[in-house]
Parts: sequence; structure tokens; C-alpha cells
Amino acid sequence: MGAVSFITMIVVLFMALSSGVRSCPPSDRAALLAFKAALHEPYLGIFNSWTGADCCHNWYGVSCDQETRRVADISLRGESEEPIFERAHRTGYMTGYISPAICKLARLSSITIADWKGISGEIPRCITALPFLRIVDLIGNRISGSIPADIGRLHRLTVLNIADNRISGTIPASLANLTSLMHLDLRNNLLSGPIPRNFGSLRMLSRALLSGNRLSGPIPGSVSLIYRLADLDLSRNQLSGLIPESLGKMAVLSTLNLDLNKLSGPIPVSLFSSGISDLNLSRNALQGNIPDAFGPRSYFTALDLSYNNLKGTIPKSLSSASYIGHLDLSHNHLCGKIPLGSPFDHLEASSFVFNDCLCGKPLKPC
Repeated sequence: MGAVSFITMIVVLFMALSSGVRSCPPSDRAALLAFKAALHEPYLGIFNSWTGADCCHNWYGVSCDQETRRVADISLRGESEEPIFERAHRTGYMTGYISPAICKLARLSSITIADWKGISGEIPRCITALPFLRIVDLIGNRISGSIPADIGRLHRLTVLNIADNRISGTIPASLANLTSLMHLDLRNNLLSGPIPRNFGSLRMLSRALLSGNRLSGPIPGSVSLIYRLADLDLSRNQLSGLIPESLGKMAVLSTLNLDLNKLSGPIPVSLFSSGISDLNLSRNALQGNIPDAFGPRSYFTALDLSYNNLKGTIPKSLSSASYIGHLDLSHNHLCGKIPLGSPFDHLEASSFVFNDCLCGKPLKPC
């Protein structure tokens, strides 16, 4: 063998070995192909690129760790502005189920399988054994079954989004162990039972969106311990009992939606001198007077107290609020004269109708 031929063979062998080192492990590739086999995507051809030995190279929606070449992220969104969607002039539609084979991707950091509308089946129980998982985003499918009972094992999880599915059962108590969780979205499912009493253990949480379920029982007072919480939406459930006074003392809470529940008792005074700017307490069974507790710290883009059992007069201190954009006090038992000046001078009659005996602009004269 000549020197040139020998060198050529060495180079070819080296390239073969190095490409093998740099490509994803066969086990990861096999797991991805098993995951793909459980899904059917008829319109966009997003899986057409899932060919060849190296699943880290140009497989649509797959990303790998640069050092280990293990699959780190699966990101498949059915609504996107990427070229594959632009060319098809449509959003995605996919059927099938999420295969437990995904759990063989031991270094997986994020799973996003969102807005495909037709994916059914259950959340694979085995995902709770993926120690590096930070993001689970399964919004906008037809996934059923329950949230895995030991979801709390995912100590690195920062995002759990399973909104707009058909998930039933209760919120597992272990959810409160997700101490790194920042974004929780369980909206529009079939969840029932109570909000876990130790929900306040989620100290890193900034958004808790639980609306549109069948949750019952009280709002846990521990929620007020989540000092980073900015957005709390518990609307459209069957929650009962009192609104915790401590919710109005939370440092960064700006949106509080409790509408369409079975909450009763008085409105806590603290809610009107807090940092909350979007407050919806409508369609409950709240009683008593509207607290005369508004002041310069009261800034509301929207304040909705409609469809309750509130009585008495509209508090004059409402005029001292620094800003009130939308106000709805309709469908209560309020009486007396509607105060003059801001914010009342820009509100329509619909904000005050169906009370017992309110009068003055924009209603009939007193």
C-alpha cells in the first residue's frame, strides 16, 4: 500500500469515527423514531427531516447538547411563523399520542408539543423520572387522564403548561414540591377537588393560571406566601369560602381573577389599596358593602364587582383612586347617588344597571 493510500485510509477512518462521536447516540435516535411512530401529522411533513443517522443534525424540532450530543430539547409547535407553516398557509394538526419512548431520552431538558389540537392519550407517567426536565408545554391538545401523581420529583421544572386539554382528576399534592416552578398553566381542563393546601410552597412562581376547571374548596391562605406571584387566575371554578385578606398584601400581585366561583363573605379591604391593577370578583356570592378604602395607591385598569350581593352606597373614596379604567358594579343591591367626577364621568350606564336604587349620571336623576 502506498503512503498516499495509507494516509487517505487513516483520514477516512478518522472522519468516520469523529462523525460517530459527534452524532446522537443510536438509543436517542431510536427513542425519537418510536415517539414519531405514535404520531400522525398529515399536512406539513414536519417529520420528513427525521432521517439519517444523526438526530442532532437538521431533525426538525430536535436540539442536542453540544458536549454530550444527547437530545436535550423537543420543540414541536402547531402554531408557528416558521417557513414550513408559511408555505402550507395553515396551522398544524396532529393525532396520535405521546409515546413513553420519550422517557428514554435521559438528558431531555424541555418537551414542547403544543397546539396540535388532535393529540390524545395521557401524559406518560415516566416523564417524572427525567431528572433534567425544565419545561413541559403540552398546551392545546386533547390529552386526557390525570397529572402524574409524582410530578413533584421534577425539581428542576420551571414551566408546566398543560392548558386547553381534557385532563381530569385532582391537582397532586406533590405539585407543591416543584420549588423551581415559575409558570403554571392548568387552564381549561377538567380538574376537580381542592387546590393543595401547601400551594404556597411554590415560592418561585410568577404566574398561576388555573381557570376553567372544576376546582372546589377554599383558596389556600398559603398562596400569599408566593412573594413573586404577579398573576393569579382562579376564575371559572367552584371555589367557595372567603377571599383571604392576605391576597391584598402581596408584593407584586397585579392581576387577580376570581370571577365565576362560589366565593362569599365581604370583599377584603386590602384589595383596594394593594398593587393589584386588574381585579375581577364578578359572579360570586360576595356580601356587605364595597369597602370605603380607595386612595392614591388604588390604580385599576379594570375593576369588576358585578353579579354579587353587594349593598350600600358606592364609596366616595373611589373618586380618590389614581386611575380606574373599566368599572362594573352592575347586578348588585347598591343604592344612593352615583358620585360625581372622575372616574364616574367617563363610565356608561352598563356599569351601574340592575341595582336596587342607584341614581344620578349616567342613570336617571335622583
